[in-house]
Amino acid sequence: MTAAFVFTGALVGGLPIQLGLMAIFPDGRKSLADQPFLAGLATALILVGAFGAALVLLWGWLKWVEKRPFWTLGFERDGALMKYGRGILVGLAMFVASLGLSAALGYIAPETVNPQREGWAALGGVLIIFLGWMMQGAAEETLMRGWLMSVVGARYRPWIGVLVSSLVFAILHGLNPNISLLPLINLFLFGIFAALYALWEGGLWGIAAQHAAWNWVQGNLFGMEVSGSGGGPILLNLQETEPDLITGGAFGPEGGLAVTAMLIIAIAALAALQARKSLAASVLQS
Repeated sequence: MTAAFVFTGALVGGLPIQLGLMAIFPDGRKSLADQPFLAGLATALILVGAFGAALVLLWGWLKWVEKRPFWTLGFERDGALMKYGRGILVGLAMFVASLGLSAALGYIAPETVNPQREGWAALGGVLIIFLGWMMQGAAEETLMRGWLMSVVGARYRPWIGVLVSSLVFAILHGLNPNISLLPLINLFLFGIFAALYALWEGGLWGIAAQHAAWNWVQGNLFGMEVSGSGGGPILLNLQETEPDLITGGAFGPEGGLAVTAMLIIAIAALAALQARKSLAASVLQS
């Protein structure tokens, strides 16, 4: 069902927008190359259309099949703004940490491809595209952690829900350009991290924001490939030099060992926080 939501959403929500943009801009990216705001807006519209449609399909399933409201997936109102803001900071810090590791090893360098699409001239496009990443991050986390993980975990065991949702998350990226074994491992590890974050926080606001911020910082603040796909306005254009095993190469940082190391550290930190939270709860109950 998760794959059906994703692919149907892309078909009914994203494809019509893409076709409409192709009619307006027949040359596609060439027509938008020197118009960063329009390029960012176009990408944001596609992301909002495709992933927004997936969320609408899930909402319909919950309403008419499972008979429960959408917010039960992890969108309680209490503390939503604070959790979302914290998630943005976590996403920013995690990506900068992994990038900093590659940079410390000398594997990151500046790059200039199109001055009209980079730097301060692209700021408007860089900002508007974040709306698209917000929808994409919210949709993927709602489908994977809010719905799939909870359904499988309730039917079997919570840890099975964590593993299954993480595995499905990685598999659904299997059609991405330049995919290989290490990117799939990193995607699985991100799924574990996202599940633990959602469980620790008790909802999806934070991890949805973290997911959105990670992609935005990676693709638009620093101009790197996002899970094998690139393009769009860029504030500071950086490139990985070598080796691909560390930096991720054509797949982007998510395909390298620098991100693997950062995700393992983040998972360990969340496991420790959850253990301390559980210990505190048990002390209060005793």
